[in-house]
Amino acid sequence: MPDTPFLSKVYDLKGDGVRDYYDQWADTYEAEITANAYATPTRCAAALAATGLAKTAPILDFACGTGLSGEALWAEGFRVIDGVDLSDAMLTKARAKDIYRTLTKAQADAPPPVAPNTYQAITAIGAIGPGAAPAEVIAPLVSALPSAGYFVISLNDVALEAPEFPAALAAQAHLMELISEERGAHLPGIDVMSTVYVFRRT
Repeated sequence: MPDTPFLSKVYDLKGDGVRDYYDQWADTYEAEITANAYATPTRCAAALAATGLAKTAPILDFACGTGLSGEALWAEGFRVIDGVDLSDAMLTKARAKDIYRTLTKAQADAPPPVAPNTYQAITAIGAIGPGAAPAEVIAPLVSALPSAGYFVISLNDVALEAPEFPAALAAQAHLMELISEERGAHLPGIDVMSTVYVFRRT
């Protein structure tokens, strides 16, 4: 089994410790999760592409990290991608990929910095759950979408077992139509799966 020096502890993080932890992890993040066969970005990007969304549509990659999720979107042909993350060190790595139109620093104690009706799709790829963004960010992300905008979110096994995350998603059901839902590989190296959801804002 691959080494998991950071991954093995991430799901226990809370509060301000999340930002500091990802700052420390940035240099080895991609190597560690790639060694554990991180599959969710490719799955989410493919699910969004399957909707037929125009490749020139503006997309927000929420909690973009080092940009692996943005790379997956880029590989599907999407070309207008903005990223937001709370870790300066992660944003530095994402910036070096030269695939984002803009990158914005988020604040852990504030709503996501997303202007309403700016994006035709918002993705939260491996981004919401224990050790990542809290359940409370789901509502403002959905609210920021225009009618017919897409919300792509993955919830891994750890998030699905924590009641606040499925509950926060269910609380937005009256604002969205479920387009697809697929359970599959997330981090096979540590035997964790995820469910990828695609919603369309009504």
